[in-house]
Amino acid sequence: MNFDIIRTGRAVLHVTDIEKSKKFYDALGFIITETDDNQIFLRGLEEHNHHSLLLKQRETPALEVISYRVKSEEDLEQLATKLQKDGNEIKWLQEGEQKGLGRAFRYQDISGLPVEFYHHMDRVDRKLQQYDLYKGAKVQRIDHFNCMVSDVEKAHNYYINEFGFACSEYTTGEEDKIWASWLHRKPSVHDVAYMNGPGPRLHHIGFWLKDPMSLIDGCDVLASIGYAPNIERGPGRHGLSNAFFLYLRDPDGHRIELYNGDYFTGDPDFEPIRWELDDPLRQTFWGHEAPDCWFEEATEVLNVLTNEKVQTQAAKLKKRKPTFVI
Repeated sequence: MNFDIIRTGRAVLHVTDIEKSKKFYDALGFIITETDDNQIFLRGLEEHNHHSLLLKQRETPALEVISYRVKSEEDLEQLATKLQKDGNEIKWLQEGEQKGLGRAFRYQDISGLPVEFYHHMDRVDRKLQQYDLYKGAKVQRIDHFNCMVSDVEKAHNYYINEFGFACSEYTTGEEDKIWASWLHRKPSVHDVAYMNGPGPRLHHIGFWLKDPMSLIDGCDVLASIGYAPNIERGPGRHGLSNAFFLYLRDPDGHRIELYNGDYFTGDPDFEPIRWELDDPLRQTFWGHEAPDCWFEEATEVLNVLTNEKVQTQAAKLKKRKPTFVI
């Protein structure tokens, strides 16, 4: 494998009211890098890149793309060449076509998800020690994507064998098939997770917090300004990954996870942790279940070539309500 994918980089979401979105994400404690009438570029306090979340004003909510950063421009070229040789159609975006971003390319991955790879993103000042800017949940950085796909095992195998991802934890269902999978490039639990369900859809984007109290502070701030109904699940602790979590729905229904406390996975002898679907320990560690909407609802995704919504496919494995997905 002659290319190096570093980590989760950014996501681009379509929203229907840019001002409502701005108010919500500002309350969470994101830094607004730039904004205009039609888009908002957001980042966490410790991030020195231009943005990790881009919101675009459109008529209907959707995921435009999820993006991974690669180590160099050479890696970008080699990855594009590999994907084209494998029969994938890619779309190049040259430097200057996307604000803050260098050359990038997009394609529809093996699950039908819109995926982008890039190397360069403009640098900006980190706000890590500007404590006067800390508010809400004090969001630090983007951490991961969670995607609902119709064939988890296919996505799992492809990202490991073709892109060099590693598995930290996975869940098996009927016939010993993979029901959910957590994959990483950076040495944490995941850069991307896949869960069984009608897909392709985006289940959530996870953002890292500095400590569990930041999550509680975020709840207090949201509730005090009228966003209590946007708190969908949590606070709680996941059995899988051991992470402290909170799930929110933004004004357009996009799901955001605030996240803290997983573990290091970078040792060469690390072995993936297997969970049985019916193992009670895989559930939320404190015992409370996820609401049905958390399992049923997710963001539709777009085709990178046509900008039309991708039709979802039924899940390959039996549909069962999870209470542990992170």
